[in-house]
Parts: sequence; structure tokens; C-alpha cells
Amino acid sequence: MLGSLKLVLYLAIIYVCKATEEDVLELTDSDFSTVIAQHDTALVMFYAPWCGHCKRIKPEYAVAAGVLKDDDPPVALAKVDCTEAGKSTCEKFSVSGYPTLKIFRKGELSQEYNGPRESNGIVKFMRAQVGPSSKELTTLASYEAWLAKDEVVVIGYFEKDSELKSEFLKNADKMREEITFGHTSAEEVLKKAGFKDNVVLYRPKRLSNKFEDSSVVYNGEGSLKAFIKENYHGLVGVRQKETLADFTSPLVVAYYDLDWTKNPKGTNYWRNRVLKVAKELPEVTFAVSDKDDFVHELNDYGIDFARGDKPVVAGKDIEGNKFVMSAEFSIENIIAFTKDLLDGKLEPFIKSEPVPEKNDGPVKVAVGKNFKELVTDSGRDALVEFYAPWCGHCQKLTPIWEELGEKLKDEEVDIVKIDATTNDWPKSLYEVSGFPTIYWKPKDSSKKPVRYNGGRALEDFIKYVADNASSDLKGFDRKGAKKDEL
Repeated sequence: MLGSLKLVLYLAIIYVCKATEEDVLELTDSDFSTVIAQHDTALVMFYAPWCGHCKRIKPEYAVAAGVLKDDDPPVALAKVDCTEAGKSTCEKFSVSGYPTLKIFRKGELSQEYNGPRESNGIVKFMRAQVGPSSKELTTLASYEAWLAKDEVVVIGYFEKDSELKSEFLKNADKMREEITFGHTSAEEVLKKAGFKDNVVLYRPKRLSNKFEDSSVVYNGEGSLKAFIKENYHGLVGVRQKETLADFTSPLVVAYYDLDWTKNPKGTNYWRNRVLKVAKELPEVTFAVSDKDDFVHELNDYGIDFARGDKPVVAGKDIEGNKFVMSAEFSIENIIAFTKDLLDGKLEPFIKSEPVPEKNDGPVKVAVGKNFKELVTDSGRDALVEFYAPWCGHCQKLTPIWEELGEKLKDEEVDIVKIDATTNDWPKSLYEVSGFPTIYWKPKDSSKKPVRYNGGRALEDFIKYVADNASSDLKGFDRKGAKKDEL
């Protein structure tokens, strides 16, 4: 019986995956133009089968496709394999990295897609591309339905045309991917709301609490955009993968099960306690996050699994150093933890592989615990590769990197590599968004590291190092030519 149940569940999972995969249009050079022209709005992902980032976005993309195809009007999601039957199409649209996403309207390229890479974010972003940026609420019923949305809503009330209305509509156009806007001039709505020439931000009812108002009225001070940004998340925002950039450091986050459908009381119980702390310490950004959605982030804090019913609390200081609260969750403990974080009294957590026992090869191996010593404070020039073990480009670079290290082993330059998936590094100095990412770190500590954007042949690296080295190389001139060949 149990075996049969497992089989049924397994087949159900396969069916769901297959169904959502089928919602994504697979296009080739032969049918791309014809099919895309049939859709008013389409999002196209140009990908390579071996690309790690493409593999990660693929299931999210498929789920979004299943949702958006039933919208009115629908939004089509398509994909093109740039290594096989879609090579010419990818060249036509100047695709140089994977995945590249572009928005098409009525068959014509409209714009680059720079939105979220998770299904919910993709859906919200693409829905904002269809129809007006702000919905006109002409009846009391449409107004009340807009207010009932389970998301932040910004509504403009305008008895007549005004400078504020003009500014409102301009901001709606600019922020349509992020915010849900509505506006009204209907007499019955204005009377019901009690506004005539105002803009109001409404937070979802599920987040209502006694520490802050459920709605905030724009008073005209500062820009409307700044007002929306400042008030969107409230005192304690609900962090989601697509809104991470909104939460700046110093930051303190409580991780636990967030479920406003099945357990709204329990979900708000813990958030309300964080709200009490946030009210007392306004100089810090506070948030809550679902512990299942942020397993990877918890792992970055050295937490394999958030056990127990009480939230796990972690944070970052202004420099990006990471800290974990070891004490049990309580208002008093969070206050103490946050104050110590601000005062620099906490020992930061550093994710790191073990420091290599021997590190005298031509390529130095950096890990979280030796990065400062090996790179930051080495007093030597360094060319540093941030890589991921699964990355095809990184694997292709490996023999070249080893040969580069061998060629420069007697120079005052370190050739370094660090697995960016298992180690921390100073992220404020080395921004890594893809693999491999390479930085030149000058010997002079007053100079910031510089991202390397040159070629990836051995001679390209040698020329770059020779040209940028703090001192002349022993074996190469400043142009990268061997001195014994001069």
C-alpha cells in the first residue's frame, strides 16, 4: 500500500513538472519570428543546457509560465537554446551570456529583462508590463477590491488634474514592476476615502499591527518615489528573494515558518516581537524571512537547519560581516544582540573550508579563514579567481590558471583561486554575480581591487599582470613579452 502511494506521488510530481515545462515555448531559428509575433507580450530566455544559472532558473521559469498563460491578457514565456537550433537567433539579438532574458512586444524586441529570477517575481514583473501602469478605479467595488489585495497598494485620489496627479502617474510608469498602483476621481470613492488630492500607501491587512499605521499618507515632503520606498516594508519587512536589495545593512533578520494562510496568528506573533525591537532601534533595518525559502542563506550563517519553534536570528553590520544570535529568541536578547552588533562587540561568522595545510603551489588556495592573510593583508599583488566547482567556464579556465601560476611563480604576484560557493570573502570589495569572476588586487592596500574584464587566454593574463604589477616582473616586460626573448 505504501509503495503504491509513493508511486502515485512520484507520478504526480512528474506530471506537474512536465505540465509546467510544456507551458514554456521551445523556439528555434526556424519558428522564432513567426511564433513570437503571435503574442502581444512575451518573455524569452536565451540559454545554454550546460549553464548552471540556467538550470537553476528553469523550474522557476516554468512555474511562472503556467501562471501567466492564463492571465487576461496572457503573457507568453519562451526559451531558445543558443548552442543548437537557436544559434542564429541568439546572434541576432546579441546574446553573449547565459541566461539572457528579453521582453518582446508583438514580435519586436522591447527591452532587456532585469527583474527577479524566482517564479513569483517573474509573474509580478511581467504582469506589470501589460496594460496601464496604474489602474483607474471607477467604482466603489473596484476600489474596495484594490484595497483587499494581499500586497502593498499605492492609490492616488484626484478630484481633478493636478501637479500631484502628474507626478503620481509618472512614478507609476517608472515603478510598475515593483508596486501595484491605482487611482481614482470617482465621486463616491473620494467621499468614501475622505481624500481629494492625496496619495496613500496601504499595507496588506495580514501585516497590520499596533506598532505602525496600516496606511501612510504622502505629505508632499521629498519625492513621491522616496516616500514609497521608505514606507513599503514598514518597520519589519517580509524579505523575499526578489526584494533582497531593499533591505540594507545594518540588518537583523528573524527566520521562522511564515504562513499567513494556515497560521496567521503564529506568524504575526513572532513578527510583532521583532516590531517592538525595531520601534526601539530605528537605526537598524529589521525583517523576517521564511526559513525554508532561505535555507541557502542560513547555511551561509553556518546554520544547517533552523530547529525548534522559535525563530533563529542573524544579522549583518554595515561592512557586511555576518553574526548569529546564540541566545534564545526574546525581545531582550534581540535588543542586546543588535546593540552589540552596532558596537562591534560580536565575533563575526566566517563561512570557510579548512585552511590548506600546504599552500605553496603555483596557485594559492584562498578560503574564508585565510582570505585576509593571503590576499587582503599579503602586501603583494594578486590576481584572484572566484569560481564555482560546477561552472563550465571555470573548469575550462583551470588548466590556464595553473599554467599562469607556474609562469609567474617566481614573481612578486600571487595567482589565487577561491571556491565562492563554500567560502566568505569581503563582498563589499569583491562583487561576484557570476563565475568565474576575476579581480586584480594591488599591493598598495589604499587602492581598491579592480575587476578583470580581459581575455582568458594565457597570454592575455600575462600581459595584464605585467602591465599592472606594482614592480617590473623579472621574466616579462610591461607588454608581457619574455625578457630573454628581447
